[in-house]
Amino acid sequence: MQRLQAYKYELMPTGQQQRDMRRFAGSCRFVFNKALALQKERYEQGKKKLGYAGLCKLLTEWRNGSETPWLADAPVHPLQQTLKDLERAYANFFAKRADFPRFKKKGQSDSFRYPDPKQIKLDQANARIFLPKLGWLRYCNSREVLGAVKNVTVSQSCGKWSVSIQTEREVEQPIPQGGAVGIDLGIARFATLSDGTFHAPLNSFKRHEARLRKAQQAMSRKTRFSNNWKKAKSRIQRIHSRIGNARRDFLHKCSTTISQNHAMVCIEDLQVRNMSRSAAGTADAPGRNVRAKSGLNKSILDQGWAEFRRQLDYKLAWNGGHLIAVPAQNTSRTCPCCGHVSADNRQTQARFQCVECGFEENADLVGAINILSRGMQRLRDEGQDTADASAGRETVARIACEVSGAVMPPAAGTHRSDSCRLDAGMSAVGIPRL
Repeated sequence: MQRLQAYKYELMPTGQQQRDMRRFAGSCRFVFNKALALQKERYEQGKKKLGYAGLCKLLTEWRNGSETPWLADAPVHPLQQTLKDLERAYANFFAKRADFPRFKKKGQSDSFRYPDPKQIKLDQANARIFLPKLGWLRYCNSREVLGAVKNVTVSQSCGKWSVSIQTEREVEQPIPQGGAVGIDLGIARFATLSDGTFHAPLNSFKRHEARLRKAQQAMSRKTRFSNNWKKAKSRIQRIHSRIGNARRDFLHKCSTTISQNHAMVCIEDLQVRNMSRSAAGTADAPGRNVRAKSGLNKSILDQGWAEFRRQLDYKLAWNGGHLIAVPAQNTSRTCPCCGHVSADNRQTQARFQCVECGFEENADLVGAINILSRGMQRLRDEGQDTADASAGRETVARIACEVSGAVMPPAAGTHRSDSCRLDAGMSAVGIPRL
């Protein structure tokens, strides 16, 4: 199977190379904004928007024109890739996957991309890379680059430049390790697994919140755009960068551990954007409990649920596993023993107690078991392989028996009494027999 993978390293450019990279990133930003303004103008005039080929023709005129001759100093391929990014942004907007494209600002996501691997030279022995119109750049070689280079992206964050090298290589079809597991994402517990284990949250933003608040207060007292104001702004950017780096490191470690030890992972299909939407309302219809909702939104975004799901998706695919997203309705209100659904089952945030049968357990663990049950049911409805579905059902049945205090028979048992107990465990979590 073909695997696309990116390797990111910190660059160690010279002073002239840093100035060139800032100019190249500024040229790409200018081309993006100019093309977006042109598309908006054509829309207001009732004309059809230009495609990628039409914008590339205009780019040639801009590079050779008298108004913007400095565009010719930048490499042409990164400028063309900027127009391709704008075309992709329009496609995502019309497909309702993203908002309308916005103009780029200086200092925010400054980057440019080289798409032609023939113009790129990689010398891993000496930890350097050759890029057009930049020459040889040294980088911190923290790990080996595997595969053939496809494209290279140079980006800037908090005054530091990085290079991301995307490669493609052929790997053997991996054999998944482990069984099926359900994951319930939360705030008190970041990820609770259906086998009873859980990952405690990192809360990287909460750890640096006091320090960030003081830095922002100090910046507000400075004269705007003065040297001291720029220093205070740089200090805030470094804090935000540390928060983001710590969160990504935590999510990578958790997702790697789970993907390597499980063949199938079932999670909730959470709409994080809707869950973290502001409750302030409008002047005519103000919101209720705005302060409490604001704190909840901050905690939700601090966990990084969407990024965790994205990492799980591609890491499971690399390891031969599968990720299944199930509806999140009533996963923590459904009893895994009797199937009774009621809001009264969850009296507190942490404890679950069924009002029908009296079953009591941690609410997050109950949600993880129900998520795994729904994932197995979805496999059955979609007509997946019977062996995979049976293995998953046995896993759910074993968990249901363990949390209810019953004894689970071996999966390979052939006695009638064992089969009856297995069916009882399956029915306890609402899984019909195939």
